[in-house]
Amino acid sequence: MEKNRPRRLLKFSYIFCLICVFGCRESPATNAPQDATATPVEESAVSESTPAGTILFFGDSLTAGLGLNPNLAFPGLVQQRLDSLGYSYQVINAGLSGETTASGKNRLGWVLNQPVDIFVLELGANDGLRVIPLTETRKNLIAMIGQVRAKYPEVVIVLAGMQLPPNMGPEYTDDFRSMFPELAESEDVLLIPFLLQNVGGIPELNQEDGIHPTEAGHKIVAENVWVVLQQAVRSPGRKAS
Repeated sequence: MEKNRPRRLLKFSYIFCLICVFGCRESPATNAPQDATATPVEESAVSESTPAGTILFFGDSLTAGLGLNPNLAFPGLVQQRLDSLGYSYQVINAGLSGETTASGKNRLGWVLNQPVDIFVLELGANDGLRVIPLTETRKNLIAMIGQVRAKYPEVVIVLAGMQLPPNMGPEYTDDFRSMFPELAESEDVLLIPFLLQNVGGIPELNQEDGIHPTEAGHKIVAENVWVVLQQAVRSPGRKAS
């Protein structure tokens, strides 16, 4: 696996450079927020009295599951896992292809019309690929985190970290990568270090466009999410934290 890393890095660069082009082609109507069901943490059954909650995934085409049945995208897979454990959470897939942090900030208000207990924020990749100043991206992410907390003070927020290919320039690439952990610390939110860990740049785990994960790829992404999400989901007798 290590010996194929150079070729995968080149492929990774090509993949991410195309994400805006293909991602933006998807009609917003096809990526309307999808309902799902969710629940949480330790790998054990839970009683029927477990309190219900809502987990909202807010992101771009990666969250929306472009090219797949939405139930096979990672939010839907999280729903299936939580359901199998007996929890009564509902997962909402509010992914929209081509979304930037600026457009996401403008769209967020109506998405928050429904109660939210856990909010997973997956935005920023399209900003990076357009080389939008990181000060603007950072400001938009902070604004969205603040907006969610203002509406639901008890919400738990999870930030999905992203990375850019090296051909975007070393300084910008490094600053972009470090922006997510810095925000997670300063805004006191949970962090998924890299959403596409073990998926990005691996041809067999991505669709023909070389950009969006296949069903197998989304299964790995769902595992990346679950490692962090399970810290936030309520188990019997415990509040989300």
